[in-house]
Amino acid sequence: MSSRRLAALPDTRKRSLENRRGPQGSLIQVGDQRLVNFSSNDYLGLANDPRLTDAARQAIELYGVGAGAAGLLSGWTDAHAELANSLQVFMARDRALLFSSGYMANLGVVAALADRHTDILHDRINHASLIDAVKLSGANSIRYRHADPADFEARIPNNPAHSRMLLSDTVFSMDGDLAPVSELAAIAKAHNVLPIFDDAHGFGVVGNGRGLVHAAGLTQEQAPLVVVTFGKALGTAGAAVIGRSDLIETLLQTARPFIYDTAMPPLIAAATHRALQLVDEDSGLLRRLHQNIADFQRAMDAAGLPRTESSTPIQPIILGADELALAMANALREAGFYVRAIRPPTVPEGTSRLRVCLSAAHTADQISGLVLALKRLLPPKHIKV
Repeated sequence: MSSRRLAALPDTRKRSLENRRGPQGSLIQVGDQRLVNFSSNDYLGLANDPRLTDAARQAIELYGVGAGAAGLLSGWTDAHAELANSLQVFMARDRALLFSSGYMANLGVVAALADRHTDILHDRINHASLIDAVKLSGANSIRYRHADPADFEARIPNNPAHSRMLLSDTVFSMDGDLAPVSELAAIAKAHNVLPIFDDAHGFGVVGNGRGLVHAAGLTQEQAPLVVVTFGKALGTAGAAVIGRSDLIETLLQTARPFIYDTAMPPLIAAATHRALQLVDEDSGLLRRLHQNIADFQRAMDAAGLPRTESSTPIQPIILGADELALAMANALREAGFYVRAIRPPTVPEGTSRLRVCLSAAHTADQISGLVLALKRLLPPKHIKV
């Protein structure tokens, strides 16, 4: 951003960093305050789970701290291979390839599989990494109405000289709603469009932890590539692209964010592998999460408070004005709750909001306490009588 653009940015749109002291969790220390945390993607409460920290410590003893090189040099370890193999089995797909972040994974997939002779159709409110991937690929960008299969189909160009690709989040990160993946995949198949789904916020959360693509029953033929990330439900960092063997081999050979990026630290690969095992073995994690989602929604309805129909941990409270969202975030902080305000351009104009994120680690008292604070602090016009 140039200094001119920065100077033109309203104060209500400026972002700021706040230092967290200590581990991620349902309770966090920010500055001198101990706060109940509703502003984390740590959906299963695994970011500070002792089973993951033990796995990381053991990996440090074996491999040290950093990978020290790209995966295709000397950065790929047994820990990376074990994670990739376990993901392939867990997701019932041919192969998995690890990336250092979800952002890098999306950039790598699109750049490797698309060029100026590709038409990419993508949801209007996809994550920034998908939007940036389309821009950087040089492909023809075609945005369809949010979660609208009919509009997606209507916008598919009839250009025999071009290949075609569909990009969509499965769970949208600011609204928590679900993409109609079955309908999108069926239309894509009928029109020879390659569908790629980013299941970042579905992985570990829906479909017995295997994500929305799995929950929808989509086979590898119907969904040849799925991007999953580890920095949300699995509590670690990094990402993987999982799917058809020939496409994964193409990424291995040509995806620049994989080829030229230092591999994720082995300790992260080992901790992620342990988290994946826990998701597979401990169904109680998902049960607690979905119980907390249901409890929050019931409490919001009983209090007459506004909410969306999201069935995921992402429970936005849309307030409209930037100033109101910021004021509410500050007031909640004074009441002991950490909920960040989300404003444009992250969300559309006029939809500034509180992005409440629920975790399996939250207690019933923490959830009811947040709802009581919201009812006390929200302006009357936002409360149903």
